[in-house]
Amino acid sequence: MHLLHIFAAQLRDDLAQAMRLNMNRRYWGAFQVEDVAFSRLEGHEARTRWLSFAAPAGNIAFSLERKVLLSVLNFRYGRNKSEASAPIDESAVRVTATEERLAVVLGQQLAGTLAGRIELNLPVSDKAALASSDEFKPATGNHPPKGTWIITVTVTEGEGGGGGRFWFALDKSLMASVLRGLLPEREQAKKNKGAGPLAQRLQVGLQGRLVSKEVALGSLFDLQVGDIIPVSLHRADVLLDDSRLFTAAVTEHKGKLCLTSFEDVD
Repeated sequence: MHLLHIFAAQLRDDLAQAMRLNMNRRYWGAFQVEDVAFSRLEGHEARTRWLSFAAPAGNIAFSLERKVLLSVLNFRYGRNKSEASAPIDESAVRVTATEERLAVVLGQQLAGTLAGRIELNLPVSDKAALASSDEFKPATGNHPPKGTWIITVTVTEGEGGGGGRFWFALDKSLMASVLRGLLPEREQAKKNKGAGPLAQRLQVGLQGRLVSKEVALGSLFDLQVGDIIPVSLHRADVLLDDSRLFTAAVTEHKGKLCLTSFEDVD
C-alpha cells in the first residue's frame, strides 16, 4: 500500500491533462487539480450522491460535491466575472435534469481517465480489456460500503477561486489491478514466471554418463601417469538421479562434447 502515492501522482497529472483538452475545457474552465489521495471510505461522503459506471474490467463509483458541479454548470452555460467570484448558495439552486445529466457526463469522462491510468501501468501480459471512457456505461449501484478504497481529488477554480472535491470508489477487481500495476518489474517477472504451466516452471538436473569400462583391479593399480585407457564412445546414458531416462549420441561442437539425438529408454 506504500506505493499508492505513486499512482496518485500519476493520476493527478492525467486528470490535469484531461481537463485541459479542448473537449473538456468547456466544462472545467479554469479548474486545477490540487491533490489526489487514497483512503478508506469512512462515511463522511454519505451525504453526496454516488453514480456507478460499469465495464467488463470492473466498476467505478463516482461522486462530486455539488458546489463543484454547479460551478462547472455555470461555466458551461456562461457566467460573467462577477458571478465567478461569488460563492454559490447550493440551497437556493434547485436540482435540474441538466445538472443530473452533467454529473453523468463528467463522471463518465473522469472514470475513463482513471481506467486509462490503471491499464497503462499494467504489464502487457496482464492487460485486461480495461475500457476507455466511452466503454464505461452508467449503471445502477448502491453507495459504496464502508472500508472501500476511494480516491479523493481536490480541485480549485482559478486564482483565489472556490474549490471542492470529487471521489472515485474502486471495486475489488480494479483495486487489484491498481496494486498489480505498482509491483516492481522484478516482482512482475516473478509473478508472470510463476503463472506458467507446471511443466515449464519445474526444473530438474540431468547428468550425462558418456562412458563406462570394466578394468581388472590389478591393471588399475598398475596404471601410471600418462597411460591411456582405450575406450569407444557409443550412445551415452542420460540420468535423473540414478534413473536412466534417455540415451543420446555423443558429438563434438566447437571443441566441446555435446549430446544429441535423444531416445527414450524402453
